[in-house]
Amino acid sequence: MNCQFRVKLFALCLLALLPFIHTRTISFTNRCSQTVWVGSLGSEIPLQGGWTLEPSQSNSIQLPDDRDWSGRFWGRTGCKFDASGQGFCETGDCGGKLQCNGAGGVPPASLAEFTLNNSGGLDFYDVSLVDGYNLPISIESDQPKSSDPYHCGTPSCVSDLNQNCPQELQDTIGGRVVACLSACEKFNTDRYCCRGLYSTRATCPPSNYSVIFKTACPGAYSYAYDDPTSTFTCSKSNYAITFCPNAQLIEY
Repeated sequence: MNCQFRVKLFALCLLALLPFIHTRTISFTNRCSQTVWVGSLGSEIPLQGGWTLEPSQSNSIQLPDDRDWSGRFWGRTGCKFDASGQGFCETGDCGGKLQCNGAGGVPPASLAEFTLNNSGGLDFYDVSLVDGYNLPISIESDQPKSSDPYHCGTPSCVSDLNQNCPQELQDTIGGRVVACLSACEKFNTDRYCCRGLYSTRATCPPSNYSVIFKTACPGAYSYAYDDPTSTFTCSKSNYAITFCPNAQLIEY
């Protein structure tokens, strides 16, 4: 059997297997009035970790469905990149690159977090403001919802926290509030970061700042021990992430 024939046979075998390769789809939609630059980080990094979504634009990625996957997605705002993909974002920046390639976003940034195919084959997902907030965001499953609001439910933060951010937490550029820091990011104390003597749920209750976040966004993580009202589960689902999900066309 010559080498060329073996290569062709291998390619045909791969094509035959394609219908049996299971993947998950995560779609992204930008309903903001300005461009959002998506950042991604995970055990396998989709699209080299970053891409552009123009207003009203959607796209999707595929993730493996035969093993665990853990990661996060976030929206970056106020970005400027040159032809080589080098530049800077006002919020969520990941090393000054369009494609983050393994770098996380600089807080504050609203996060969509996933652990797929975890314990019992369940997916765990959430919207997190633990690192602060920069954009309204939601996650929706394509599986039927149940009587349990946290089973295949829709975690979200649709409020514009930038407009209601306490002055001491405001992240500003040129007098504009572009994001809202978490108390942990701003003050870096054990009390606000749930560290040291405050490293358990019993010793780290909600703070006055996390309560502001939770009131504005009841379905999102407001601080480290906010699991009971912020962690959602589903199974074998595809997911849709939407920026500015209430279509309020927020300017950035």
